Amino acid sequence: MEIVLEQMGADLELAGYAERTRATYLRAVEALAIFHGRSPAVMGQPELREWVGHLAGRGLSAQRRRQHHAALRFLYARTLGRPELTAFLSWPRDSERLSPVLAPAEIERLLRTLRVPKYRVFFTLLYATGLRLREACLLETRDIDAVRGIIRVRHGKGRQERVVMLSVRLLGILRAYWRFERPSAPWLFASSRGTPLNAEVARRALKRAAAELGLAVHVTPRLLRHCFATHLLEAGTDLRVIQALLGHRSIRTTARYARVSTELISRTESPIDWLQSVG
Repeated sequence: MEIVLEQMGADLELAGYAERTRATYLRAVEALAIFHGRSPAVMGQPELREWVGHLAGRGLSAQRRRQHHAALRFLYARTLGRPELTAFLSWPRDSERLSPVLAPAEIERLLRTLRVPKYRVFFTLLYATGLRLREACLLETRDIDAVRGIIRVRHGKGRQERVVMLSVRLLGILRAYWRFERPSAPWLFASSRGTPLNAEVARRALKRAAAELGLAVHVTPRLLRHCFATHLLEAGTDLRVIQALLGHRSIRTTARYARVSTELISRTESPIDWLQSVG
């Protein structure tokens, strides 16, 4: 089993997969081996079908199951050279549930509730730019381009770099924070040990603030990113621009925000409003 994991790890690195993705795939394959009590190298399709059924029965999210499926496909296609064993796999789809959105006033109250300046500024930046949690944790001071009014995102998902807007107001907030906090170089947000801000520590700070505020929805860093996109859409920002800001490869991913924006729906005229002689 160890030989299979070592070879798969080397293959993933050679293929250019990010460190976190490599670790996720290797854990998935290790879980498969533990489930059956033997190496995946000696398994056949019946064992894989049983494993996939087990995953489906555990109630995992579609995203988590996709990670397991992708790990299986890579293992058997790239490392073991037996792609036919995973030919039966289908791609689990996300449900069409509408995600909650906080109103701008609720966002403002939430940010004010974060009393530690570092976390208040950190999550202000998340809402102001739509960055993912990890992307924000890995920001460096050199990524802030005050002259051009942009922030460079050099640690985007899938190693894709992009830029997002840097508003004058956010720049002022960051400068005040910098004078007060002086984080360890080169990080914009650092831990007490001088390392990048720990994502889980930041997540817990946001959770405490939401609990103190008594918000009815489940507040996460991802929700702030969701609100960023939805509020931009409601303000009339083109969907293609939002796609670029979020770092989505497909416009279909960004288009889901058009489905959840009730404000946009309520402002849309019905064709009956254009008729003159009805009613």
